[in-house]
Amino acid sequence: MVIGVCEVELYIPNALSLKDKRRYLQGLIKRLRNNFNASVAEIDYKDKWQRALIGIACIDEKQKEIDIRFSEIISYISRERDLELVDYSIEMF
Repeated sequence: MVIGVCEVELYIPNALSLKDKRRYLQGLIKRLRNNFNASVAEIDYKDKWQRALIGIACIDEKQKEIDIRFSEIISYISRERDLELVDYSIEMF
């Protein structure tokens, strides 16, 4: 069993308040959960209007499957029009 963890830092240029940020972020989190069957949560910058750090976790039998899923997730996030992908990191356990 392999556990993959991905941290994704986002910039949300159109968020003018924490309420705006939550709206953009909650939509993304729901779509990631539904489309990729991954566990997703906001893990840092909770008090910043235009920044977010989300954590994504996946479990599979093979590391290759997790690599493919994270590639698809990163590609999906980078296509979001209201969010900008700043950085990401992936770890396997």
